Amino acid sequence: MATVEKTQDQESSTNGQYKVIGTRPIRHDGVDKVTGRARYGGDTRLTGMLPAAMLRSPHAHAKIISLDTSKAEALPGVRAVATSADLPDATDKIADLGEGSVNLKHLSDNVLAHDRVLYRGHAIAAVAADDIHIAQEAVGLIEVKYELLPPVMNVLDAMKADAPLLHDDIKTNDLGETADQLSNIATHICFEKGDLEAGFAAADVIVEREFHTATVHQGYIEPHNATALWNADGHITIWMSTQGTFTARQQTAELLDVPVSRVKVVPMEIGGGFGGKISVYLPPVAAILSKKTGRPVQMLMSRTDVFEATGPTSGSTIRVKMGADSNGRITAAEAWLAYEAGAYPGSPVGAGAMCVFACYDVPNGKVDGFDVVVNKPRTNAYRAPGATNAAFATETVIDELCEKLKLDPVEFRINNAAKEGVRRVDGPVFPRVGMIETVEAIRDSEHYQTPLEGKYRGRGMASGFWFNVGLKSTAQATVNADGTVALIEGSTDIGGSRAGIAMQLAETLGIAAEDVVPTVVDTDSIGYTDVTGGSRVTFATGWAAYLAAKDIQGQLIERAAKIWDCDVAKIDYKDGAVVGPDGKRFTFKEIAAEAQTVGEPVIGRGSADPQEPGGAFGTHLVDVEVDIDTGKVTILRYTAAQDAGTAIHPAYVEGQIQGGVVQGIGWGLNEEYYYDDKGTMRNSTYLDYRMPTSYDLPMIDTIIVEVPNPGHPYGVRGVGEVPIVPPPAALANAIYDAIGIRMHELPMSPPKVLHEILKQQ
Repeated sequence: MATVEKTQDQESSTNGQYKVIGTRPIRHDGVDKVTGRARYGGDTRLTGMLPAAMLRSPHAHAKIISLDTSKAEALPGVRAVATSADLPDATDKIADLGEGSVNLKHLSDNVLAHDRVLYRGHAIAAVAADDIHIAQEAVGLIEVKYELLPPVMNVLDAMKADAPLLHDDIKTNDLGETADQLSNIATHICFEKGDLEAGFAAADVIVEREFHTATVHQGYIEPHNATALWNADGHITIWMSTQGTFTARQQTAELLDVPVSRVKVVPMEIGGGFGGKISVYLPPVAAILSKKTGRPVQMLMSRTDVFEATGPTSGSTIRVKMGADSNGRITAAEAWLAYEAGAYPGSPVGAGAMCVFACYDVPNGKVDGFDVVVNKPRTNAYRAPGATNAAFATETVIDELCEKLKLDPVEFRINNAAKEGVRRVDGPVFPRVGMIETVEAIRDSEHYQTPLEGKYRGRGMASGFWFNVGLKSTAQATVNADGTVALIEGSTDIGGSRAGIAMQLAETLGIAAEDVVPTVVDTDSIGYTDVTGGSRVTFATGWAAYLAAKDIQGQLIERAAKIWDCDVAKIDYKDGAVVGPDGKRFTFKEIAAEAQTVGEPVIGRGSADPQEPGGAFGTHLVDVEVDIDTGKVTILRYTAAQDAGTAIHPAYVEGQIQGGVVQGIGWGLNEEYYYDDKGTMRNSTYLDYRMPTSYDLPMIDTIIVEVPNPGHPYGVRGVGEVPIVPPPAALANAIYDAIGIRMHELPMSPPKVLHEILKQQ
């Protein structure tokens, strides 16, 4: 049965069922974070460490005719120079990064350009020197001769038959068949369900619209960094801020052509990532420079480097056609999605195609998706990658359908909502999910029930979906004699996952969350663990911790059997205690103190590869006011309802929802990469790249809906991705309600809104 936690002052609805899960303990790493003792990638200091600087392309598209590093190498204080000639030839092999994939040949070329630069900021060479000023001076002495080529900067231009080609090895993979001609279209995918023609024939109203979204950045505060030591014994250690130590290890090993066992990645604290810190940019280069100098080498990106040379998310063009009958039932839906991949294939168009109609029961549907290269940085994941673009299109069309049919958007969503047993257009069948419950939570909210008054004010709503992933995780827990437990795991912590994982272990053992001491460790110290991304960590690494706790339970039962000299089958583990015959009982602290007197140390291990992440839905409601003289959109009130399955730590669930909403608002109203006709980004600083601040926003109210995921022992669903999906569409619908203008392009910034207002006058 679904439950709803309406305010953060209320206790979680799970408190009746659990003792730890649903409470709000102080996060285990909180003191270090607020006192500044936590060590991030840029804080790494090693004896003899050298700084390094990178030479980057000033052009968006050019052939490298020659590269001369002799003057840089001759500069006093320079210790080594690295170019693509120092990288082994990479194989044409696809590596799964956990949240997206990459061709290693393309990744190698992205790390250091070989014979062509494909975007402004493309890395070409690096210099390690005695200090950063010498390194930067030496970079300026490297001579590069270019043959300039015309850049192609948006997806529709890149798809034209006569468009400049970025690669001489890309031919469209069209539904599994390779085309004959070179193209900027790397891949075409298609999903179909039912009879599309019959579905549209049955519709009483059909709406078809085209949408455009801009390239946007994840906006993490901490820049990319890497410190590498290539030791004399051939082992490489990398200290870095990353969303996946094992993923970073694999990429680095593959690009340097060394066994993964020779690479150790040490995770530092991470100052935000949101998908942008999965691919490697600096570690292989820092490692090469370390090998050449025999000393550790550190590389740090500037903010401009982060914008111009790391993976934002895709700009896109999307066409959605949807039909419904007079009863308000969707009869058919069709989508055409073209996503920019940046300089190398790998846009999130596949995920966009999975999510575009996922909120609804679409009996007849078709989705075509295109992965297209352009002269921008190679895209990376960004919180529900691909889904926000798709939802902007679908949810805006839904709103227009409701208007034409004179139907309440809330009731329309409830009547057409995805639910258990519904098959998505891309194939999977939903288990128990909470789409309907999130819409009902908004309908029943105080926000929705309060009338909105005032001129040029409007209210809009939208829903969103993310399928979530499981993947592999490992956890290990050691019982200490004082009754505490030392937990080690391999999921780098971005959103409070240390606490969420520790709480699941504590719940299983029946001890306090504060009695678990969690540590995120390096790749040599724990079993393989996939990336922190895809809303998988609390679900999958939490499952591994649950299994480790069950392992501990079994071992403690065995110890008690020896102490009591009785059959193991007569002993049970209940409510944080070992319980035996004749009223015998050991609390966890008591058995922890006794355990090592009758056996080896108690160490629980858990490895998980769960296959039922469940998927998650959210529905948002926003009130806006539009200034018709400037086009500025002011947000008056915002409420987000989301199905968390089971909220392990409700405060962190609320924080994830609020953070995702804010990022979605930025994407919807202001954020965009702005390029000139030469392919130069003109707003690559936080002064010019307009992200929302606290002055731009009201309090984001949250409603936690709990429809437990049947595929997890505690009902967990990932929560980090969904909140970014509905905001742009909800804002677009609110703008229409306020001034009667449909916005079909992101961002809906003041100049664009004003342009549409003036068109209507």
